[in-house]
Amino acid sequence: MSTSTAPEPGAKRSLGARIAARTGGGVMRVFLILVALFWIMPTIGLFLSSLRSPENIAATGWWKIFTAPSELTFSNYQRLLDNSTITGSLLNTIMITVPSTLLVVVIGSLAGYAFAWMDFPGRDWWFLLVVGLLVVPVQVALIPVSELFGTIGIFETTIGVVLFHTAFGLPFAIFLLRNFFAEIPRELLEAARLDGAGEIRLFTRVVMPLGGPAIASLGIFQFLWVWNDMLVALIFAGSDSPPITVALQQQVRQFGNNIDVLAPGAFVSMIIPLAVFFAFQRQFVSGVMAGAVK
Repeated sequence: MSTSTAPEPGAKRSLGARIAARTGGGVMRVFLILVALFWIMPTIGLFLSSLRSPENIAATGWWKIFTAPSELTFSNYQRLLDNSTITGSLLNTIMITVPSTLLVVVIGSLAGYAFAWMDFPGRDWWFLLVVGLLVVPVQVALIPVSELFGTIGIFETTIGVVLFHTAFGLPFAIFLLRNFFAEIPRELLEAARLDGAGEIRLFTRVVMPLGGPAIASLGIFQFLWVWNDMLVALIFAGSDSPPITVALQQQVRQFGNNIDVLAPGAFVSMIIPLAVFFAFQRQFVSGVMAGAVK
């Protein structure tokens, strides 16, 4: 006969069981809300600071706005729009980030499919080389790549920054997408081939739709990395076409005089990648969960 280990209805639960039961209720939800508020507090503070005059910012903290709402003003954003350095740097950042993200996604997807489902000489060795490139730090390549770009004439240009970000984003992209594409059932691909689908059609009609979550996750990672980068932009971008991170760093040198431009500029620089992340949040979560299951 088997014996039941379930506790009797009137039995007293242990402390651990009571804590576990409470975590699924309102206590845990309140705790998570508090953690979320604490996490976004710097963003809220930066936004409220961007709506105050330089004099008020220098005199009191941003929390004073709750007792003196009359301090709110959008004049800082008007000065931001009148600052050609900041507005131009935003355009430069878009011109760097969008091509760097698209190139990594497109090339990484094609290479990931080739490594996963196409046979060619030395495929495994080439993939091991790609994996080995994952551990190469960016700092190691700064000097040799600078000399190379100077020799071919693209140093301190937008094209040079895009190529650098693309080159260092591809190893992770190929590694991620190859492992994701390799989990697609072989029978599905063979059925498409029996229907007459070639490699290009197989990739665009079967693999790409199934790999959408992973591709979206890769695009978000690459976009955030390039948008927030300052080291590569500081070295490879031209002084006449700096991205937003470099332009804001230049404003810090005159912090006392340009806080009315620095605060809204920093908020705009931060809110754009946040908007991109939340816009593709569902695809990002799907890609992460799919990778976890596989």
